[in-house]
Amino acid sequence: MSYGKMNTFIEIISTVPIKDSDGFATTGDNILASVRAYKEDRHGSEKWTNMTAFSSASALFRFRKIPGLQVTTDMTVACADGRYQILSVEDVRGRGMYIEVLAEHLEPTVG
Repeated sequence: MSYGKMNTFIEIISTVPIKDSDGFATTGDNILASVRAYKEDRHGSEKWTNMTAFSSASALFRFRKIPGLQVTTDMTVACADGRYQILSVEDVRGRGMYIEVLAEHLEPTVG
């Protein structure tokens, strides 16, 4: 994976509870990392048809492994196109160099 293909800036976010001044808990974002990534949206290629187990996945992100950070399915990816909930995390070829994330686009709710 060359830097030329990694042209999308993403943030890896975890949601944490935050207490306001009155003592009520709300959820807030904790940005764990900001990195460059390769992003591929879902389309009709043979690669995407073989991933039928993840039929709700709408994007694939591939980025360099971040030392000291364990990416999990409890986290969210944010980029210029919106937010994505992580569905699966995989080490590319088991070498510990790149992480591949399948994610589902989150639609904002009005309310």
